[in-house]
Amino acid sequence: MSPAATVRAGVPGSRRPTAPGDGDPAGVGHALGRMLRRAAPALIGYLTVRLLGLLVLSRWAHVRGQGIWPTLATSWDSRWYLEIADHGYDDTLGTRVNDNNLAFFPLYPVLVKAVAGVTPGSRATVGLLLAVGFSLLAAWGIFAVGDRLYGRRVGILLTVLWGVMPVAMVEWMGYTESLFTALAAWALYAVLAGRWLWAGSLATLAGLTRPTGIALAAAVSVAALLACRGGRGGRGAALAGALIAPVGWLAYVAWVGLRLGRVDGYFAVQKLWLNKWDGGASTLRQLRQLLLYMTRPQLFLVIVSMVLIVSVGLYLLCVAERQPVALLVFTGVLLLVVLGSGGVYFPRARFLLPGFPLLMPVARVLARARRTAVVGVLLGAATLWSAWLGAYMLLVWKGPP
Repeated sequence: MSPAATVRAGVPGSRRPTAPGDGDPAGVGHALGRMLRRAAPALIGYLTVRLLGLLVLSRWAHVRGQGIWPTLATSWDSRWYLEIADHGYDDTLGTRVNDNNLAFFPLYPVLVKAVAGVTPGSRATVGLLLAVGFSLLAAWGIFAVGDRLYGRRVGILLTVLWGVMPVAMVEWMGYTESLFTALAAWALYAVLAGRWLWAGSLATLAGLTRPTGIALAAAVSVAALLACRGGRGGRGAALAGALIAPVGWLAYVAWVGLRLGRVDGYFAVQKLWLNKWDGGASTLRQLRQLLLYMTRPQLFLVIVSMVLIVSVGLYLLCVAERQPVALLVFTGVLLLVVLGSGGVYFPRARFLLPGFPLLMPVARVLARARRTAVVGVLLGAATLWSAWLGAYMLLVWKGPP
C-alpha cells in the first residue's frame, strides 16, 4: 500500500509525520513555529471573516439599542455553563422539562471556573474569551487536516469555509462548539499523523465536552483498530489510542448514573430534554412540515433545514472522494446522532458545526478553480451572508441558536 493510500485509509504511511513531538523541547518549539507560519494565511482569513461578522452584529445591535456582550457571553446555553461553573451540577433527576443541567458536559465549565479563578474579570467574560481562543485553535487544526490531505490551498479554503458557515457566529459565543471543534480537528490530525496516544487523549477530552464526543471516539477507535489490523509498527500505541478514545464520554455518562443512583441516569436526563433516538422520524416530519406544508415558515428554521439536507449531500461526496476513514466515521456518526435524535429541531445546524470535513469537497473544488477572482467573489458572498445571518440569529430569531 502506498503512503498516499494509507493516509486515505486513516493509517499513517511511511512518510514522517509533520506533527511536533519528537526530540528536545527546542525542536518541538521550532516545529510548532513552522506549523503556525504555514497556517498564518488560514488564520488571518478566518479572523477576517469572523471580525466582519462581529462588525455586522455590533452595528445591527446598536441600531436596535442592544448590547452584544450579553448576547455573546450570557445568553441561552451560556447561562447553563456559567451556572455549572458557579454552583455545580444537580444531584437529583426531577421532573421538569428542560431543567436539569446534567445534560451539559463538564469540560468547558470546568475550564471557565479554573481560568476565572486565576484571572481578573467575570466568569462570563472568561468563558467568551476561551471560546474565541478555542476557535483559533480549531481553525489551526482544520487547516492542518486540509493541508496534510490535499495541500495548503485546500487547508486555507477549508478554514475560511468553516468561518462562514451559516451559524458560525456561535464560534464566538460562550458555547462549547469551538472547544469541541478544536479537539476534533487536532485528534483527526493526530490520527492522520499516526499519533495514536494524542488522538485518543484528545478524543477523551472531546467526550467530556459534548454528547457528540462519541462520534470522535468512534472515529479514533475505528482508525486505530484498522491500523492494528494492518500490522504496521506502533500497534501497541494504536491499541492504546483505541481504548482511550471513548473513556471521557463513558466516564461522564457513568458519573451521571452514579450521581442519580440509576444506571440509565444520563439517558433519563436526556429524556427530560426531549432528546431520544427515533431513527430520524422526527427530523423527517419537521423537514416535511417546514418545506412542504407551511406557507410562511420561519427563516431560521428554513436555514437549519437546508443545512441538514446539504450536509447529507456533502457526506455522500466525502464518501465518493474516499476521505480517510477517521473523517468519514466522525462526520457519519455526527450526522447519525444529529439527524436520528427526536429532540428540538432549531439547534441542529449548530450541532453540525464541528463537522468541518463535510466542507472538504467544496474546498477542493474552489482550490481547483482557475480564476481566483471567482473564488474571491464566492467567499465574499458567503462571508456577507454568514455575517447577516449571524446577526439575524441572535437579534431577530426568538429562540436559541
